[in-house]
Amino acid sequence: MTELPMTGAEKPAEEKLDFKKVLPIFIIVLVDLLGLTIIIPLLPLYTVAMGADPLVIGLLAATYPLMQLIGGPFLGGLSDRFGRKPILLISQTGTFIGFVILGLASTLPWLFISRLIDGISGANLVVAQAAITDSTTEKTRTQGLGLLGAAFGLGFTIGPAIAGITLSLTNNNYQVPAFIAAGFSLLSIILTQLWFKETLTEDIRKKKQAEAKTKNFFANVAEAFRTPYVGILLLLIFAQQIVFYGYENLFALFTLNRLGLNAAGNAMIFVFIGVLLVIVQGRAIGPLSRRFGDRKLIIAGLTLLGAGLILSSITPAVAVPGYSRDALMEELVNQNSLHTISVTIPDGNQVGWAGIAWILIASIPTTMGAGVLVPSINSSITKLVAASQVGMILGVSAAFVSGANAITPVLGGALFQWLGSTAPFLLGGIILLILVVPATITLPKMQTA
Repeated sequence: MTELPMTGAEKPAEEKLDFKKVLPIFIIVLVDLLGLTIIIPLLPLYTVAMGADPLVIGLLAATYPLMQLIGGPFLGGLSDRFGRKPILLISQTGTFIGFVILGLASTLPWLFISRLIDGISGANLVVAQAAITDSTTEKTRTQGLGLLGAAFGLGFTIGPAIAGITLSLTNNNYQVPAFIAAGFSLLSIILTQLWFKETLTEDIRKKKQAEAKTKNFFANVAEAFRTPYVGILLLLIFAQQIVFYGYENLFALFTLNRLGLNAAGNAMIFVFIGVLLVIVQGRAIGPLSRRFGDRKLIIAGLTLLGAGLILSSITPAVAVPGYSRDALMEELVNQNSLHTISVTIPDGNQVGWAGIAWILIASIPTTMGAGVLVPSINSSITKLVAASQVGMILGVSAAFVSGANAITPVLGGALFQWLGSTAPFLLGGIILLILVVPATITLPKMQTA
């Protein structure tokens, strides 16, 4: 594989991530994500409480990523022209307004409006990725982008816990967590205004302003695919997101069906996964990227994620110790205000540790694979484009992720319903293992060590 020539003197300091530069970005993203992760577990119940059927719940889940698909590339491109800070503030303000509307919502249309506003302005992560790229070298970029994933892992560890405590203290008032999420969003705005320093250099900004054009989404995608090797990387990020987002969305239904695991049990597993994600993206990915390079991490990520999903799909149908079918049915009916549920749960004839132990072990390669894939792919993409195009290209990448997120709830749910709980994970794992072949053949040509 051909290596990129080194620019400037090879100083040891250049091989390490400058945490002073990226710490404000990490903290701001973490605070922002706390708001998001607080409301994510509540949205389905919130919607059910307003009389929605499963189709409407799926449409609500798709609203946010669909709007991100439109807004992400546009705002990412604007951040190349006008700077990261102003666009980040605009995006965060939209998120804050969306959470406030969510807290005030009393009908389904207002729920949709809240998610629409949050989604269309949801370029927070795109702009943060661009700011990280501005603040890192090619050798440290994967580690820097990995820190954003670590923030996500921390958010998914802390956010649901905050939501659970809040609900227990407010007699399950779903509006209170929404307002707490708005509070975290407001805090992120304040931190950005007072702490965040613009990372985009003036010369690059002036260059983009001189061009005086903002391309539409399709023009940005076409430009991205004209850049050698970027197209396959975007397809890889789209495929992995289809598969992994399906895993995230269907995991609770899968463990309910196979293990009879209730909400509290699933929450503990998500904490375990969140901790793994923090370790992989916060600590391990930096040394790994410096030692092996983005190409090897992408191939390893596809392999680990694919294998982990296949292992998960064959989890033994053994209910967890202490399982009671009657107690679980009562909990589900009470929580969802329904008289029946649409997912088959264990009859209780087989009880033990085999099932829960299996899924915990399988989640290790799954989480490790997912943890290295996205930052490694995005790092590779940013190394293949000019500095003036980083925001745009990350916006396109985020749009592909959002597109996958919009498709997955419908596609994964259909597979789960029609072919059984094994099908989504098994098919997803097979697809990723197949993609290892073209990735191995194509990626060696890339100059992204």
